[in-house]
Amino acid sequence: MAQLLTIPPAGFSQDSVKTNAETALKHYVDVNAINPIDTSRALGNIVIAPNLGRGPIVEWQSRNKNLADELEAISKLTGIGWNIWVDYDNKTCVFDVAEGRDLRSTQTENPPVIFAPHFNSILSMEYVESDVNYRSFAVVAGAGEGADRRIVTVGGGSGWNRHEVFIDARDIQEEDDDGIPIPEAQVIAKLTERGHQKLAEYQAEQYLTSQILTKSPFIYERDYDLGDIVTIRNEDWGIAMDSRITEITESYSKEGVELSATFGFARPTFEDIYRQDFAEINTELRK
Repeated sequence: MAQLLTIPPAGFSQDSVKTNAETALKHYVDVNAINPIDTSRALGNIVIAPNLGRGPIVEWQSRNKNLADELEAISKLTGIGWNIWVDYDNKTCVFDVAEGRDLRSTQTENPPVIFAPHFNSILSMEYVESDVNYRSFAVVAGAGEGADRRIVTVGGGSGWNRHEVFIDARDIQEEDDDGIPIPEAQVIAKLTERGHQKLAEYQAEQYLTSQILTKSPFIYERDYDLGDIVTIRNEDWGIAMDSRITEITESYSKEGVELSATFGFARPTFEDIYRQDFAEINTELRK
């Protein structure tokens, strides 16, 4: 997916959707990687699993952005993950989405999974609280220049708890493709939605990684799996949080299998922050 861009349909400046998260994800994969207008862009041997219409409604616009980055952004906003698995019998790669199960200690539908040292389910933990990549308030700038540029604000916070970010959203049109003005309320709604989408990318304040005991009470891929929401506790540190398992690393050696998990979003690297800050400029350069 990282090999391709999101190319709008012929005659349109944006590829826009307003639908459930699963349909949105599968739409961008279909029109860019499987059935693009320019058939030379098609990757081949990739199919899309049946659409079950899962996830919340999302309104999304994309133009000349990295396809994998767009899929990740939609996933972070909606909580619907995606994966490509190999169908060996049919010699194809299958794109599908996954919701993950709710295994928190506060729910009663599924057997809860609690990772904690005193439950003998965790060997070691690393926990970081950081606001290096956190933003709570967005200034979203749409069409226009200087004092005439349309501006909306999203979010909040005050004093030391206020972290501001500027979002360049001039790609959101104020006229449709036939040159007819779009109602002001709709334009403001689109700018507001873009602000919420971008703030969702800046929300991670807690980063927790852990080495999981392979002989713990919980069995990987049976009791819990990638994408599930679990409870993590460390009474000595005074930490209790419910978080999604976003990464699992399986390490194989002669000593056996070791599992490491990331709960929530991984701590951003310099490259992650650079790519995030450069994304808006990069979009404009491609226009």
